[in-house]
Amino acid sequence: MDYRKATKEDYPLILKIWEQSVIATHPFLSIKDREAIKLEIPNYFPHLAIQIWFVNHAVVGFSALQEDYLEMLFLDGHSIGKGYGKQILNQLIKDFSIKKVDVNEQNHNAKKFYLKNGFIQVGRDAVDSEGRAYPILHLKLA
Repeated sequence: MDYRKATKEDYPLILKIWEQSVIATHPFLSIKDREAIKLEIPNYFPHLAIQIWFVNHAVVGFSALQEDYLEMLFLDGHSIGKGYGKQILNQLIKDFSIKKVDVNEQNHNAKKFYLKNGFIQVGRDAVDSEGRAYPILHLKLA
């Protein structure tokens, strides 16, 4: 597993991966909300440290960080369920000292993934950062 720092030229690829992943893993998200979030996300990119992840030179996903906080970890739709998420998370903890992440409460697979990989729940918000009815769980590395 390799990674490199993303550039502005990677933003369309990152957004494509995000959308494929969300369609595959966020069935609770309405199409209207998914499209609204898709428009919002690129505004955050310049403020985040984004990594593009590769296996044998093929892109499998991306991560986005802010200090010790994992803002985003999304895998290409074809890469989900192959163990890449765990490899990426372990590398992020090792190389970037990631300690915190938020997940949608309705995203049961993501919650299970982070809890299985050493995170514990430390808080909950009833809505997301834009006030939408998608509760957010705050997790930290135990």
